[in-house]
Amino acid sequence: MKGYTKNIEEAQLFYNKLSRALNPKHSLYKLSRVIPWEELDKYFSKHYSKRYGRPGKPIRLMVSLLLLKQLYNVSDEQVVEQWTENPYWQYFSGMEEFQWELPCDPTELVKFRNRIGKKGAEKIFEVSVKIHGKKSEEKEIIADTTVQEKNITYPTDTKLQLKIIDWVWRVSEQEQILLRQTYTRTIPKLKLKTRYLHSVKRYKEGRKATRKIKTIAGRLLRDIERKMTKEQKEKYREKLEVCHRILKQEKTDKNKVYSFHETEVSCIAKGKDHKKYEFGSKVSILITKRTGIIVGAMNFKGNPYDGKTLEPALGQYKKILQKEAQRVLVDGGYRGKAQIGKTEVLRVHGRAKKKWSKWRWKQRFKRRASIEPVIGHLKQDHRLGRNYLKGEIGDSVNLLLSCAAFNLKKLINSPEFIFAQFKFALKLIFKQNILFLSSYTFE
Repeated sequence: MKGYTKNIEEAQLFYNKLSRALNPKHSLYKLSRVIPWEELDKYFSKHYSKRYGRPGKPIRLMVSLLLLKQLYNVSDEQVVEQWTENPYWQYFSGMEEFQWELPCDPTELVKFRNRIGKKGAEKIFEVSVKIHGKKSEEKEIIADTTVQEKNITYPTDTKLQLKIIDWVWRVSEQEQILLRQTYTRTIPKLKLKTRYLHSVKRYKEGRKATRKIKTIAGRLLRDIERKMTKEQKEKYREKLEVCHRILKQEKTDKNKVYSFHETEVSCIAKGKDHKKYEFGSKVSILITKRTGIIVGAMNFKGNPYDGKTLEPALGQYKKILQKEAQRVLVDGGYRGKAQIGKTEVLRVHGRAKKKWSKWRWKQRFKRRASIEPVIGHLKQDHRLGRNYLKGEIGDSVNLLLSCAAFNLKKLINSPEFIFAQFKFALKLIFKQNILFLSSYTFE
Protein backbone atom coordinates (compact mmCIF):
# COMPACT_ATOMS: atom_id res chain seq x y z
CA MET A 1 0.00 0.00 0.00
CA LYS A 2 1.23 3.48 -0.87
CA GLY A 3 2.65 5.53 2.01
CA TYR A 4 1.82 9.11 2.81
CA THR A 5 3.47 12.20 4.32
CA LYS A 6 1.90 13.95 7.27
CA ASN A 7 1.06 17.60 6.61
CA ILE A 8 1.32 19.62 9.80
CA GLU A 9 -0.04 23.11 9.18
CA GLU A 10 -0.06 24.44 12.73
CA ALA A 11 3.32 24.74 14.47
CA GLN A 12 3.56 23.02 17.84
CA LEU A 13 4.33 24.95 20.99
CA PHE A 14 7.83 23.59 21.66
CA TYR A 15 8.87 22.48 18.14
CA ASN A 16 9.85 24.77 15.28
CA LYS A 17 9.47 23.87 11.62
CA LEU A 18 12.61 22.97 9.71
CA SER A 19 11.82 25.51 6.99
CA ARG A 20 12.19 28.28 9.59
CA ALA A 21 15.17 26.84 11.47
CA LEU A 22 17.44 26.00 8.52
CA ASN A 23 19.54 28.21 6.28
CA PRO A 24 17.68 28.78 2.97
CA LYS A 25 21.03 29.28 1.19
CA HIS A 26 22.12 25.70 1.91
CA SER A 27 22.55 23.56 -1.21
CA LEU A 28 20.21 20.77 -0.09
CA TYR A 29 17.59 23.30 0.99
CA LYS A 30 17.50 24.79 -2.49
CA LEU A 31 17.81 21.44 -4.24
CA SER A 32 14.73 20.16 -2.43
CA ARG A 33 12.73 22.96 -4.12
CA VAL A 34 14.06 22.17 -7.60
CA ILE A 35 13.48 18.39 -7.88
CA PRO A 36 9.97 17.53 -9.19
CA TRP A 37 8.92 15.28 -6.31
CA GLU A 38 5.30 15.16 -7.45
CA GLU A 39 6.33 13.72 -10.81
CA LEU A 40 8.40 10.98 -9.13
CA ASP A 41 5.61 10.27 -6.65
CA LYS A 42 3.10 9.87 -9.47
CA TYR A 43 5.45 7.64 -11.49
CA PHE A 44 6.33 5.27 -8.61
CA SER A 45 2.78 5.08 -7.19
CA LYS A 46 1.99 2.32 -9.73
CA HIS A 47 4.18 -0.05 -7.68
CA TYR A 48 1.88 0.28 -4.65
CA SER A 49 -1.62 -1.00 -3.98
CA LYS A 50 -4.28 1.60 -3.16
CA ARG A 51 -6.40 -0.58 -0.89
CA TYR A 52 -4.47 -3.53 0.47
CA GLY A 53 -1.39 -4.02 2.61
CA ARG A 54 0.41 -2.08 5.27
CA PRO A 55 1.14 1.56 4.29
CA GLY A 56 4.69 1.89 3.01
CA LYS A 57 7.15 4.69 3.56
CA PRO A 58 6.60 7.91 1.56
CA ILE A 59 8.04 7.70 -1.96
CA ARG A 60 9.86 11.01 -1.57
CA LEU A 61 11.59 9.70 1.56
CA MET A 62 12.83 6.53 -0.16
CA VAL A 63 13.99 8.31 -3.33
CA SER A 64 15.78 10.99 -1.32
CA LEU A 65 17.59 8.34 0.76
CA LEU A 66 18.83 6.68 -2.44
CA LEU A 67 20.07 10.02 -3.77
CA LEU A 68 21.72 11.00 -0.48
CA LYS A 69 23.48 7.63 -0.37
CA GLN A 70 25.06 8.21 -3.79
CA LEU A 71 25.68 11.93 -3.23
CA TYR A 72 27.71 11.41 -0.06
CA ASN A 73 29.13 7.94 -0.83
CA VAL A 74 27.73 6.08 2.18
CA SER A 75 26.15 2.66 2.66
CA ASP A 76 22.50 1.83 3.33
CA GLU A 77 23.17 1.55 7.06
CA GLN A 78 25.13 4.82 7.22
CA VAL A 79 22.62 6.91 5.28
CA VAL A 80 19.83 5.81 7.63
CA GLU A 81 21.90 6.57 10.74
CA GLN A 82 23.18 9.95 9.53
CA TRP A 83 19.68 10.95 8.46
CA THR A 84 18.65 11.20 12.13
CA GLU A 85 21.57 13.57 12.84
CA ASN A 86 21.31 15.90 9.84
CA PRO A 87 18.32 18.29 9.66
CA TYR A 88 19.13 19.26 6.05
CA TRP A 89 18.85 15.61 4.99
CA GLN A 90 15.48 15.43 6.73
CA TYR A 91 14.21 18.59 5.05
CA PHE A 92 15.43 17.26 1.70
CA SER A 93 13.36 14.13 2.37
CA GLY A 94 10.18 16.14 2.94
CA MET A 95 10.10 16.26 6.75
CA GLU A 96 8.55 19.40 8.26
CA GLU A 97 9.85 18.81 11.81
CA PHE A 98 13.07 17.28 13.13
CA GLN A 99 12.76 13.51 13.58
CA TRP A 100 14.50 11.51 16.30
CA GLU A 101 13.83 8.00 15.02
CA LEU A 102 15.30 6.13 12.06
CA PRO A 103 13.40 6.81 8.80
CA CYS A 104 13.33 3.11 7.88
CA ASP A 105 15.23 -0.12 8.21
CA PRO A 106 18.25 -0.38 5.86
CA THR A 107 16.74 -3.49 4.26
CA GLU A 108 13.77 -1.39 3.09
CA LEU A 109 16.12 0.43 0.72
CA VAL A 110 16.99 -2.94 -0.83
CA LYS A 111 13.31 -3.77 -1.24
CA PHE A 112 12.56 -0.35 -2.73
CA ARG A 113 15.37 -0.72 -5.29
CA ASN A 114 14.02 -4.14 -6.26
CA ARG A 115 10.51 -2.69 -6.49
CA ILE A 116 11.35 0.18 -8.86
CA GLY A 117 13.94 -1.85 -10.81
CA LYS A 118 15.97 -0.58 -13.73
CA LYS A 119 13.12 1.51 -15.18
CA GLY A 120 12.65 3.36 -11.90
CA ALA A 121 16.36 4.17 -11.70
CA GLU A 122 16.19 5.41 -15.30
CA LYS A 123 13.36 7.76 -14.31
CA ILE A 124 15.45 9.25 -11.49
CA PHE A 125 18.39 9.65 -13.89
CA GLU A 126 16.10 11.28 -16.48
CA VAL A 127 14.94 13.83 -13.91
CA SER A 128 18.57 14.63 -13.02
CA VAL A 129 19.30 15.33 -16.70
CA LYS A 130 16.22 17.45 -17.44
CA ILE A 131 16.72 19.51 -14.29
CA HIS A 132 19.66 21.25 -16.07
CA GLY A 133 17.38 22.56 -18.81
CA LYS A 134 18.97 23.64 -22.09
CA LYS A 135 22.50 22.97 -20.80
CA SER A 136 21.93 19.24 -21.34
CA GLU A 137 20.85 19.73 -24.97
CA GLU A 138 24.16 20.34 -26.72
CA LYS A 139 24.80 19.45 -30.35
CA GLU A 140 28.01 17.53 -29.61
CA ILE A 141 28.49 14.87 -26.93
CA ILE A 142 31.41 12.71 -25.78
CA ALA A 143 31.31 8.92 -25.28
CA ASP A 144 33.61 6.53 -23.44
CA THR A 145 33.48 3.18 -21.62
CA THR A 146 34.75 2.02 -18.25
CA VAL A 147 34.42 -0.97 -15.92
CA GLN A 148 32.07 -1.15 -12.94
CA GLU A 149 33.83 -3.59 -10.64
CA LYS A 150 31.79 -6.04 -8.60
CA ASN A 151 32.36 -6.63 -4.91
CA ILE A 152 34.07 -10.02 -5.26
CA THR A 153 37.43 -11.41 -4.27
CA TYR A 154 40.16 -11.89 -6.87
CA PRO A 155 39.10 -15.16 -8.53
CA THR A 156 41.28 -18.27 -8.67
CA ASP A 157 40.30 -21.86 -9.47
CA THR A 158 41.18 -23.06 -5.98
CA LYS A 159 39.04 -20.37 -4.33
CA LEU A 160 36.03 -21.36 -6.43
CA GLN A 161 36.55 -25.06 -5.69
CA LEU A 162 36.68 -24.32 -1.96
CA LYS A 163 33.40 -22.39 -2.37
CA ILE A 164 31.85 -25.56 -3.83
CA ILE A 165 33.04 -27.60 -0.84
CA ASP A 166 31.61 -25.07 1.64
CA TRP A 167 28.30 -25.01 -0.25
CA VAL A 168 28.04 -28.83 -0.21
CA TRP A 169 28.70 -28.90 3.54
CA ARG A 170 26.07 -26.23 4.15
CA VAL A 171 23.39 -27.89 1.97
CA SER A 172 24.02 -31.34 3.44
CA GLU A 173 23.49 -29.92 6.91
CA GLN A 174 20.30 -28.05 5.94
CA GLU A 175 18.75 -30.99 4.04
CA GLN A 176 20.09 -33.59 6.52
CA ILE A 177 21.96 -35.52 3.84
CA LEU A 178 24.62 -37.92 5.16
CA LEU A 179 27.76 -37.73 3.03
CA ARG A 180 30.02 -40.72 2.57
CA GLN A 181 33.03 -38.66 3.64
CA THR A 182 33.14 -34.94 4.54
CA TYR A 183 36.93 -34.23 4.44
CA THR A 184 36.51 -31.66 7.22
CA ARG A 185 39.97 -32.47 8.59
CA THR A 186 41.71 -32.80 5.23
CA ILE A 187 40.63 -29.47 3.66
CA PRO A 188 42.24 -27.13 6.28
CA LYS A 189 45.57 -28.93 5.85
CA LEU A 190 45.40 -28.67 2.08
CA LYS A 191 44.54 -24.94 2.31
CA LEU A 192 47.74 -24.40 4.31
CA LYS A 193 49.82 -26.21 1.70
CA THR A 194 48.53 -23.97 -1.15
CA ARG A 195 50.81 -21.20 0.16
CA TYR A 196 53.78 -23.21 -1.18
CA LEU A 197 52.74 -22.20 -4.71
CA HIS A 198 54.86 -19.08 -4.18
CA SER A 199 57.86 -21.08 -2.97
CA VAL A 200 60.57 -22.26 -5.35
CA LYS A 201 61.57 -25.33 -3.37
CA ARG A 202 58.07 -26.55 -2.35
CA TYR A 203 56.08 -25.52 -5.42
CA LYS A 204 55.28 -29.15 -6.32
CA GLU A 205 53.78 -29.72 -2.88
CA GLY A 206 51.49 -26.71 -3.28
CA ARG A 207 50.50 -27.77 -6.81
CA LYS A 208 49.62 -31.24 -5.52
CA ALA A 209 47.39 -29.70 -2.82
CA THR A 210 45.42 -27.67 -5.41
CA ARG A 211 44.81 -30.79 -7.52
CA LYS A 212 43.62 -32.65 -4.42
CA ILE A 213 41.18 -29.86 -3.54
CA LYS A 214 39.64 -30.06 -7.03
CA THR A 215 39.31 -33.84 -6.73
CA ILE A 216 37.59 -33.58 -3.33
CA ALA A 217 35.20 -30.89 -4.64
CA GLY A 218 34.15 -33.23 -7.48
CA ARG A 219 33.68 -36.16 -5.11
CA LEU A 220 31.50 -34.21 -2.67
CA LEU A 221 29.40 -32.72 -5.49
CA ARG A 222 28.72 -36.13 -7.06
CA ASP A 223 27.99 -37.66 -3.67
CA ILE A 224 25.39 -35.08 -2.65
CA GLU A 225 23.84 -35.11 -6.13
CA ARG A 226 23.29 -38.88 -5.94
CA LYS A 227 21.54 -38.63 -2.57
CA MET A 228 19.28 -35.67 -3.42
CA THR A 229 15.60 -36.17 -4.20
CA LYS A 230 13.97 -34.75 -7.34
CA GLU A 231 12.52 -31.85 -5.33
CA GLN A 232 15.91 -31.03 -3.84
CA LYS A 233 17.62 -31.18 -7.24
CA GLU A 234 15.06 -28.77 -8.66
CA LYS A 235 15.49 -26.49 -5.66
CA TYR A 236 19.29 -26.25 -6.08
CA ARG A 237 19.35 -26.67 -9.88
CA GLU A 238 21.04 -23.31 -10.63
CA LYS A 239 23.76 -23.77 -8.02
CA LEU A 240 24.46 -27.32 -9.20
CA GLU A 241 24.92 -26.06 -12.75
CA VAL A 242 27.35 -23.38 -11.52
CA CYS A 243 29.34 -26.00 -9.60
CA HIS A 244 29.67 -28.22 -12.69
CA ARG A 245 30.75 -25.21 -14.81
CA ILE A 246 33.47 -24.34 -12.29
CA LEU A 247 34.86 -27.87 -12.21
CA LYS A 248 34.86 -28.25 -16.02
CA GLN A 249 36.29 -24.86 -17.03
CA GLU A 250 39.91 -24.61 -18.17
CA LYS A 251 42.40 -21.76 -18.23
CA THR A 252 41.81 -20.74 -21.85
CA ASP A 253 38.00 -21.10 -21.85
CA LYS A 254 35.66 -18.20 -22.62
CA ASN A 255 32.64 -17.11 -20.54
CA LYS A 256 34.17 -18.54 -17.38
CA VAL A 257 32.64 -18.32 -13.90
CA TYR A 258 34.61 -15.86 -11.76
CA SER A 259 32.36 -15.76 -8.72
CA PHE A 260 30.18 -18.39 -7.06
CA HIS A 261 27.40 -15.94 -6.08
CA GLU A 262 27.77 -13.45 -9.00
CA THR A 263 28.00 -15.64 -12.08
CA GLU A 264 27.42 -12.75 -14.54
CA VAL A 265 30.76 -11.12 -13.67
CA SER A 266 33.16 -10.79 -16.61
CA CYS A 267 36.93 -10.37 -16.84
CA ILE A 268 37.77 -7.11 -18.63
CA ALA A 269 41.26 -5.90 -19.56
CA LYS A 270 41.51 -2.15 -20.23
CA GLY A 271 45.28 -1.99 -20.63
CA LYS A 272 46.03 -0.42 -17.24
CA ASP A 273 49.52 -0.93 -15.82
CA HIS A 274 48.39 -0.88 -12.18
CA LYS A 275 45.37 -3.15 -12.74
CA LYS A 276 45.69 -5.63 -15.58
CA TYR A 277 42.27 -7.26 -15.12
CA GLU A 278 39.01 -5.92 -13.71
CA PHE A 279 36.06 -8.13 -12.79
CA GLY A 280 32.62 -6.64 -13.28
CA SER A 281 30.59 -5.24 -16.17
CA LYS A 282 31.27 -2.73 -18.93
CA VAL A 283 29.65 0.71 -18.70
CA SER A 284 29.06 3.31 -21.42
CA ILE A 285 28.95 7.00 -20.42
CA LEU A 286 27.78 9.99 -22.52
CA ILE A 287 28.43 13.59 -21.43
CA THR A 288 27.84 16.98 -23.01
CA LYS A 289 30.91 18.58 -24.56
CA ARG A 290 30.87 21.99 -22.83
CA THR A 291 28.98 21.57 -19.57
CA GLY A 292 30.00 17.98 -18.73
CA ILE A 293 26.50 16.79 -17.77
CA ILE A 294 25.97 13.04 -17.99
CA VAL A 295 23.21 12.48 -20.55
CA GLY A 296 23.60 8.73 -21.08
CA ALA A 297 24.55 5.77 -18.88
CA MET A 298 24.11 2.13 -19.83
CA ASN A 299 25.42 -1.13 -18.36
CA PHE A 300 26.35 -4.09 -20.60
CA LYS A 301 26.70 -7.76 -19.77
CA GLY A 302 30.03 -9.32 -20.62
CA ASN A 303 32.83 -7.52 -22.43
CA PRO A 304 31.41 -6.18 -25.72
CA TYR A 305 33.46 -4.19 -28.19
CA ASP A 306 33.25 -0.43 -27.51
CA GLY A 307 31.79 0.26 -30.95
CA LYS A 308 28.80 -2.02 -30.22
CA THR A 309 27.93 -0.11 -27.04
CA LEU A 310 27.50 3.23 -28.83
CA GLU A 311 24.20 2.59 -30.64
CA PRO A 312 22.23 1.50 -27.50
CA ALA A 313 23.72 4.43 -25.55
CA LEU A 314 22.61 6.90 -28.22
CA GLY A 315 19.19 5.28 -28.17
CA GLN A 316 18.92 6.00 -24.45
CA TYR A 317 20.03 9.60 -25.11
CA LYS A 318 17.26 10.01 -27.68
CA LYS A 319 14.69 8.50 -25.30
CA ILE A 320 15.56 10.94 -22.50
CA LEU A 321 15.93 14.19 -24.48
CA GLN A 322 13.59 13.37 -27.40
CA LYS A 323 16.26 14.39 -29.92
CA GLU A 324 19.47 13.11 -31.52
CA ALA A 325 22.91 14.62 -31.15
CA GLN A 326 24.60 15.92 -34.28
CA ARG A 327 28.04 14.53 -33.44
CA VAL A 328 29.58 12.20 -30.88
CA LEU A 329 33.33 12.38 -30.15
CA VAL A 330 35.01 9.07 -29.35
CA ASP A 331 38.49 7.57 -29.05
CA GLY A 332 40.18 4.91 -31.17
CA GLY A 333 38.28 2.05 -29.51
CA TYR A 334 35.08 2.89 -31.42
CA ARG A 335 36.21 1.82 -34.88
CA GLY A 336 33.56 0.48 -37.22
CA LYS A 337 30.77 3.02 -37.71
CA ALA A 338 30.93 6.59 -38.96
CA GLN A 339 27.17 7.29 -38.71
CA ILE A 340 24.46 6.08 -36.32
CA GLY A 341 21.06 7.43 -37.28
CA LYS A 342 21.45 11.18 -37.64
CA THR A 343 24.50 11.27 -35.36
CA GLU A 344 27.96 11.49 -36.90
CA VAL A 345 30.66 9.49 -35.12
CA LEU A 346 34.03 11.29 -35.04
CA ARG A 347 37.15 9.46 -33.87
CA VAL A 348 40.32 11.23 -32.84
CA HIS A 349 42.37 9.45 -35.50
CA GLY A 350 39.50 8.67 -37.88
CA ARG A 351 39.22 9.15 -41.61
CA ALA A 352 36.89 12.13 -41.21
CA LYS A 353 39.93 14.07 -40.02
CA LYS A 354 40.69 14.96 -43.66
CA LYS A 355 37.46 16.98 -43.95
CA TRP A 356 38.69 19.70 -41.58
CA SER A 357 41.92 21.62 -41.24
CA LYS A 358 44.41 20.49 -38.62
CA TRP A 359 43.63 23.46 -36.35
CA ARG A 360 39.83 22.97 -36.51
CA TRP A 361 40.17 19.24 -35.86
CA LYS A 362 42.37 19.89 -32.84
CA GLN A 363 39.94 22.46 -31.45
CA ARG A 364 36.99 20.08 -31.91
CA PHE A 365 38.67 17.32 -29.88
CA LYS A 366 40.16 19.63 -27.28
CA ARG A 367 37.56 18.65 -24.67
CA ARG A 368 37.22 14.97 -25.57
CA ALA A 369 39.41 13.96 -22.61
CA SER A 370 37.07 15.80 -20.21
CA ILE A 371 35.09 12.57 -19.81
CA GLU A 372 37.99 10.93 -17.95
CA PRO A 373 37.72 13.06 -14.77
CA VAL A 374 33.94 12.58 -14.86
CA ILE A 375 34.45 8.80 -14.71
CA GLY A 376 36.99 9.33 -11.92
CA HIS A 377 34.48 11.32 -9.84
CA LEU A 378 31.81 8.68 -10.42
CA LYS A 379 34.12 5.99 -9.07
CA GLN A 380 35.64 7.90 -6.16
CA ASP A 381 32.72 10.04 -4.98
CA HIS A 382 29.49 8.33 -6.09
CA ARG A 383 30.00 4.58 -5.51
CA LEU A 384 30.73 3.43 -9.07
CA GLY A 385 34.21 2.17 -8.14
CA ARG A 386 32.82 -0.96 -6.46
CA ASN A 387 29.28 -2.21 -6.88
CA TYR A 388 27.73 -3.84 -3.80
CA LEU A 389 24.28 -4.43 -5.34
CA LYS A 390 23.30 -7.92 -6.46
CA GLY A 391 22.79 -9.21 -9.99
CA GLU A 392 22.55 -7.54 -13.38
CA ILE A 393 19.72 -5.30 -12.16
CA GLY A 394 21.98 -4.13 -9.34
CA ASP A 395 24.65 -3.19 -11.89
CA SER A 396 22.23 -0.99 -13.85
CA VAL A 397 20.61 0.57 -10.77
CA ASN A 398 23.95 1.45 -9.17
CA LEU A 399 25.20 3.03 -12.41
CA LEU A 400 22.08 5.14 -13.02
CA LEU A 401 21.86 6.36 -9.42
CA SER A 402 25.58 7.24 -9.44
CA CYS A 403 25.13 9.31 -12.60
CA ALA A 404 22.01 10.98 -11.17
CA ALA A 405 23.96 11.95 -8.05
CA PHE A 406 26.78 13.36 -10.20
CA ASN A 407 24.32 15.53 -12.15
CA LEU A 408 22.78 16.86 -8.94
CA LYS A 409 26.23 17.58 -7.52
CA LYS A 410 27.12 19.44 -10.72
CA LEU A 411 23.95 21.51 -10.38
CA ILE A 412 24.79 22.37 -6.76
CA ASN A 413 28.32 23.49 -7.69
CA SER A 414 27.28 25.57 -10.70
CA PRO A 415 27.67 29.38 -10.29
CA GLU A 416 24.11 29.99 -11.45
CA PHE A 417 22.77 27.78 -8.69
CA ILE A 418 24.97 29.37 -6.00
CA PHE A 419 24.05 32.96 -6.87
CA ALA A 420 20.41 32.05 -7.37
CA GLN A 421 20.37 30.75 -3.81
CA PHE A 422 20.94 34.23 -2.36
CA LYS A 423 18.08 35.83 -4.29
CA PHE A 424 15.83 32.89 -3.48
CA ALA A 425 16.74 33.14 0.22
CA LEU A 426 15.73 36.82 0.44
CA LYS A 427 12.37 36.13 -1.18
CA LEU A 428 11.73 33.09 1.01
CA ILE A 429 12.64 34.85 4.28
CA PHE A 430 10.44 37.81 3.38
CA LYS A 431 7.54 35.49 2.56
CA GLN A 432 7.96 33.48 5.78
CA ASN A 433 8.05 36.63 7.94
CA ILE A 434 4.76 37.79 6.45
CA LEU A 435 3.14 34.41 7.11
CA PHE A 436 4.55 34.31 10.65
CA LEU A 437 3.33 37.79 11.51
CA SER A 438 -0.08 37.21 9.96
CA SER A 439 -0.69 34.33 12.38
CA TYR A 440 -0.76 36.80 15.31
CA THR A 441 -3.21 39.59 16.08
CA PHE A 442 -1.93 42.79 17.67
CA GLU A 443 -4.06 45.00 19.86
